[in-house]
Amino acid sequence: MSTGWSLWVMFLVVLNLGITFFLFLWGPRAKIPTQPDGTSGHVWAHGVLREGVRRLPMWWILFSGAMFVAAFIYLVLYPGFGNHKGALGWTSHGQLAGEQAANEAKLEPLMQRFALYTPEQLAGDPAARQLGQVLFEDNCAACHQRSGKGNQQLGAPDLTDQDWLYGGSGKDITTSIHDGRAGVMPPWASLGEQTVDNLAQYVLSLSGAPHDAKMAAAAEPIFKATCTACHGPDGKGNPALGAPNLTDHIWLHGGTLADITKSIHDGRQGHMPNWDKRLSDAQIHVLAAYVYHLSHPDVGAAD
Repeated sequence: MSTGWSLWVMFLVVLNLGITFFLFLWGPRAKIPTQPDGTSGHVWAHGVLREGVRRLPMWWILFSGAMFVAAFIYLVLYPGFGNHKGALGWTSHGQLAGEQAANEAKLEPLMQRFALYTPEQLAGDPAARQLGQVLFEDNCAACHQRSGKGNQQLGAPDLTDQDWLYGGSGKDITTSIHDGRAGVMPPWASLGEQTVDNLAQYVLSLSGAPHDAKMAAAAEPIFKATCTACHGPDGKGNPALGAPNLTDHIWLHGGTLADITKSIHDGRQGHMPNWDKRLSDAQIHVLAAYVYHLSHPDVGAAD
């Protein structure tokens, strides 16, 4: 804090404490004109209610005085009076660092034990799942929701099913969290509106959804010439590229005709940020186990 801001803060503290202390001393001694009946003369409800005048109770005066003493002691012991650091040398950063160090010391034995297992094995450990849930809610729930059900508007996949864009093994999940993922579905508007509409019908047919058979048949050669490079000749996708399986009923951006048409026409951009800068390798290992557990809830269910 600069000297100017320090002086300003000190001025405000002195001003506020000075005014309130003056009122504290003046209040019990203030003379308020009263009527013979001991009221102020203010009435309501046609005289039914009258404002009484009573001295402040002694307990209130003593308590208020104690609060002033506590305020002065606080300003001596802790920072708050400009650049004064406080007699105790306390800082919020120091307290946070101390608490984090204490927490790390408690977690270290657990982390060492967790490192002995794969994410698939660790998914059955209640202690690992508990820690993984905390990490998930702190870092992943904003996109994938606390339940892990995902968010189609953000393109965040549902983690509770067993449909994985980049593979669902413990190693695959760890890589996704550690390195992040960048998925790109190029726009195909250049093929023409009718071709895009036909392709949307063909994609619907791959999953057995109601579709226009004539339009789907017209799009089949286009799909095999254009889309199979990523989605495969049978439309089952490619985890190496993050190309989704089009033959199931699980849709990252929605499975209606309008959604599919938009995906083909405009393309899609998906970005899963890398968490290796925010989380340690040990934390990512536990988090991967928790994500694996979301789609395999029966693992360790008997524990």
